Amino acid sequence: MQPLRWGMIGCGAVTEVKSAPAYRMTEGFMLEGVMCRDLQKAKAYAAQHAIPLVFDDAHSLITDPRIDAVYIATPPDSHAAYALMAAEAGKICSVEKPITPDYASAREVVEAFETRELPLFVSYYRRSLPRFLEVKQWLDEGRIGTLRQVRWSLTRRPHPRDPESDHWRVDRRVARAGYFDDVGSHGIDLLIFLLGDIVRAEGFATNQQRRYSAADAITGCWEHVSGILGSGSWNFGCDRREDLVEIYGERGKITFSVLDEAPLVCESETGTVVREIANPQNVQLYHVRNIARALRGEKVHPSTGRTALHTAWVMEQMTGG
Repeated sequence: MQPLRWGMIGCGAVTEVKSAPAYRMTEGFMLEGVMCRDLQKAKAYAAQHAIPLVFDDAHSLITDPRIDAVYIATPPDSHAAYALMAAEAGKICSVEKPITPDYASAREVVEAFETRELPLFVSYYRRSLPRFLEVKQWLDEGRIGTLRQVRWSLTRRPHPRDPESDHWRVDRRVARAGYFDDVGSHGIDLLIFLLGDIVRAEGFATNQQRRYSAADAITGCWEHVSGILGSGSWNFGCDRREDLVEIYGERGKITFSVLDEAPLVCESETGTVVREIANPQNVQLYHVRNIARALRGEKVHPSTGRTALHTAWVMEQMTGG
């Protein structure tokens, strides 16, 4: 069987360690091409990472017969256009998260791939990380009994360069809820993976600091299909970094962090279990390996266009979309 030749659109910081090496390290995959509108940047990236093909136009990469699959690693406001091009070209696609900035465009993308029966994956890679699979195992084993509620609190210090920054996370036109659209979506998606789909959600987002155009303070509540209730608050203008998820059951409690590698703790009637499970250096490695397994028909991938669409709907409900 010939290796699957991936073409990558975008060569920003997220690709350097988190994702691009994972595609090269996965059996049956090759990172064959890279595209950046700045051709010199694309050439430098290709030389650094031994990538044979270089493009400065996304359409050229997507339609090139030497490319079998497309990985979209650009800011979210370009995801829909590139993904729809890939669907039209009949190419397998993997998209960075969030899938798009809004639910309507996410649905258009997902339906385009489903209509053509093409695989679409989204980089909510925490669904594949061993540390969170451990939490899922505890929940599935009923370690803390029937689940009642979940709470996630996240605070971060403001970045000193945010006011003059041009990155997408502080631009309301790309990320209406700012950093919440970026890192918050990871956690909401993870809770859906751990606890089941969300049937209703609400919340609101505001801009407390007035340092940039996007929201910087969000609060929300939701209900999972099983009846578990959830609540959360995310604030990006505080004096400290905190990240704590608490899942309460009738016979115990599980705590962990979404973004940090804090210990996993399960407190139950039989005692307290503490696990420390580090993430791989190339944090998308298990996610990308699961793409390979899914394409070989060995397993269903945990993060697809359809699962990411549900996350997009929840995010929009919680930010007043």
